[in-house]
Amino acid sequence: MSLIYDEMELEEFEEVPDEDPQRMIENAYQRRALLGYVATTLVAEVDGNVVGMAFGYPDSNEIAVNRVYEQAAQSIPSIKNIDFFADPESFDDEFYLDSLAVDSEYRGYGIATKLINAISQHAHSLGYETIGLNVDYENPKAERLYRRLGFEDAGHIMIGDHDYNHLQMESNREILA
Repeated sequence: MSLIYDEMELEEFEEVPDEDPQRMIENAYQRRALLGYVATTLVAEVDGNVVGMAFGYPDSNEIAVNRVYEQAAQSIPSIKNIDFFADPESFDDEFYLDSLAVDSEYRGYGIATKLINAISQHAHSLGYETIGLNVDYENPKAERLYRRLGFEDAGHIMIGDHDYNHLQMESNREILA
C-alpha cells in the first residue's frame, strides 16, 4: 500500500514523514475491517513473504473504508487532520479494485494477473457483475496490463491533482495467467 501512496504523489503527504502513511495503514489493518468486513485484501506470497496485494470493496462501502483509514490516522499527529478521501473513486454498481501492487522483484511472473483474477472471482461471488479501477494517466504500463486483461474505458476521474482513466470489466471473465 505504501508503494501506491508514493506513486500517487498526494500533495497531502508532501510535508508528512515517510513512515506516517505506513503507520496509518498498519493501524487500519489492526481493525480487521479491511480483511473482509467492509473491504477485501488478498495477498500473493512466495516462500512465506508477501510479494503482491490486491485491495478492493463494493462501491457502496467506499465511505466505510475511508472511515477506517480516517480513524487509523487519528493517533498520528502529522496526518490526523488531512482529508485524503475528499474525492470519490468508485463508480456505481461495481466492485472497486482500489489498489494492486507487486514487489518490483516479482513483476513479470503473472502475480498481478492472478491477483486480479482472484479479486474478480470474489466480486462475482458477492453478486457484482462489474469490477472497476482507476489508472493514472502517467502509468501507461499499468494501463496496458489492465487493457490486455480485458478492462475497457468507463470514464475519467480526478483524484487529488491526478487524472485517471476509470476502467471496468465483467467480474465473471476468466483471465489466463
